[in-house]
Amino acid sequence: MNARWRLTVGLLALALGGCEKTLWNDPYPAADSAQHTLYSAFDERPQHLDPVRSYSANEYAFLAQIYEPPLQYHFLWRPYRLIPLSAAEVPTPHYFDAAGQPLPDDAPAATIARADYVIRIQPGIQFQPHPALAQTSDGQLRYHALTEADLTDIKQLADFAETGTRELTADDFIYQIKRLAAPWLQSPIAGVMAQHLVGFADLTTQLTPLAQATPSAQVAALRQTALAGVTAIDRYSFRIQLNGKYPQFVYWLAMPFFAPMPWEAEAFYAQPGMSERNLSLDWYPIGTGAFLLSENNPNLRMVLSRNPNVHLERYPTDGMPGDAASGILADAGKPLPLLDRAIYSLEKEDIPRWNKFLQGYYDSSGIASDAFDQAVQLDTDGTPLLTDAMREQGITLLTSVEPSNYYLGFNMLDPIVGGSSQRARWLRQAISIAVDYEEFIAIFANGRGVVAHGPLPPGIFGYRDGAAGINPVVYEWRDGRAVRRPLAAAQELMAQAGYPHGIDRESGQTLTLNYEAVATGPDDRARLNWIRKQFAKLGIELVVRSTDYNRFQDKLRTGAGQLFMVGWNADYPDPENFLFLLYGGNSKVIHQGENVANYANPEFDRLFEAMKFMNDGAERQAIIDQLLDIARVDAPWIWGFFPKSFSLHHQWLANVVPNQMANNTLKYRRLDPAQRQHLRHAWNQPIVWPLMIGSLLLLMLILPAWWLIWRREKTTAL
Repeated sequence: MNARWRLTVGLLALALGGCEKTLWNDPYPAADSAQHTLYSAFDERPQHLDPVRSYSANEYAFLAQIYEPPLQYHFLWRPYRLIPLSAAEVPTPHYFDAAGQPLPDDAPAATIARADYVIRIQPGIQFQPHPALAQTSDGQLRYHALTEADLTDIKQLADFAETGTRELTADDFIYQIKRLAAPWLQSPIAGVMAQHLVGFADLTTQLTPLAQATPSAQVAALRQTALAGVTAIDRYSFRIQLNGKYPQFVYWLAMPFFAPMPWEAEAFYAQPGMSERNLSLDWYPIGTGAFLLSENNPNLRMVLSRNPNVHLERYPTDGMPGDAASGILADAGKPLPLLDRAIYSLEKEDIPRWNKFLQGYYDSSGIASDAFDQAVQLDTDGTPLLTDAMREQGITLLTSVEPSNYYLGFNMLDPIVGGSSQRARWLRQAISIAVDYEEFIAIFANGRGVVAHGPLPPGIFGYRDGAAGINPVVYEWRDGRAVRRPLAAAQELMAQAGYPHGIDRESGQTLTLNYEAVATGPDDRARLNWIRKQFAKLGIELVVRSTDYNRFQDKLRTGAGQLFMVGWNADYPDPENFLFLLYGGNSKVIHQGENVANYANPEFDRLFEAMKFMNDGAERQAIIDQLLDIARVDAPWIWGFFPKSFSLHHQWLANVVPNQMANNTLKYRRLDPAQRQHLRHAWNQPIVWPLMIGSLLLLMLILPAWWLIWRREKTTAL
């Protein structure tokens, strides 16, 4: 055998023999295997990483790790409770009358002209390293007078050689709040703040002429212009003044909208040539949080790295009953964050993302509909259980009800399904009984939902469980559970409404209703057919009018539809944030609000106005009970369901707790890299016997040819 042949056989043997030491399918560098790096995925590039504009869940997944508003939600406590983040304590309001005289905490809302919140921040917090804060030896900002020539070799933020930092001050919060009022930034909460924050609307009016100015001029104007309702007290404290009483304002202080922003960062990005290079706050944020965005390549991956300037924050030392026994408090008191990095890879398709999770290359995963049966089985009472295959891999399942609702709304301005007449009320009640949302959840949500008996989801103050919380119009309480009333009850209501068996008693015609839908694919067809069948139970002919999303929104704005299905995600965990969807003053058609059903009941509105200013307690609960009783009888919605989130996690990932209000939970996660690497090896060993057999077959084919060539060479030589 010549040397070339021996080399080929040797390399083949080496490759086959080394399979157990390396993973052929490992997408990550081998050197990273021992690091405390979390691996996850995203399927769509975040559009805004500027906290003044961001308002989407996929953006908050990154934003909330980088920015620190004054407050945050406790990681473990339920119901959700606010605690300090960059603030030193949770502020409490001080009330004043129209003459500026102090009022007691229990003063009637009608007597309160102004509410003051004093926010004290923690001294010593430093911003993440950033070129915008880099200084020269004489204290000048190094990169704030850049020319086009200076930017010649700059393609990303990391191309700047120097970075700097400075201490967080009250002025950084004030500057960010003024940015919310800037019309050129188009903050999605500007309208809400204009209603409540003293001087906010005036500032917007004052800044409007600058909408077409240069970015540098806009930054200068924001720095020089005052906001009457937000003033600095000293370096570490500032005051926010509100018009009247608005107890829900404290929840806004836990959202990135109110995170501090150094003016230097916006001035840095406002320089000519920056936006053309994607150098902006939407691409490269700057905050004080536990992590910074060290890599932003949304066509490949995004990387969050530990902030070297992170201020001291510790893992919670207390939680809910049972938390200590569960092990969730094992890291109590440890400095945060517990991770060094988090790498998010672009993964647009469900199947590759799911397979990489099963191989151990992603640490956690949601469950796509196609993979649901592979991961979860429902027992006889609907409780989700992991399949044997998942349990064998040590995977855990976490479920939680989201602070959201999906409902079928009636347009209360419509002459047939709307209005306050008893006839229309009976019609809506009959349809509410007939539309079987238990079946909808089972078929279209893989059981991932809880039937709603009103607008308030579990975990929100005012929600009642058990017999006290059922919707008696649609359900009865029997044998310890809510049971949907029989179809016969709905048919009786139809007859009382003047539509026996779906026939209009006056015209003799079949009752025909229009359903507005946003339909884009084959999955929608099955859902729409199901909805038709629900109405057909009552003899109602449902006409589905499919359209695109923009046209659907137009129909809601103008009141052109009769029935529609929509949803709502809570901004904060307060009943006001759900019940205002039924308040007449928020009518979509009349007031351009979020009450898309255009429901208006004077008694409901009166009680709502009293309830929204109350602190949680027995009095507030009693009024909420009355509000729910009124709404259930009027039935402006078929209450639908509250979605349930399902997530899977590998055994090496610790401190995973469902928290539907907090977005900054990455800092609590802990990994066991050694266990992860061991299990990855066990799960990803290549199957080499087909390759070995193929190699032997190839060898058997090659050897005769090689022998003939060798014989011929020997014969020629002789």
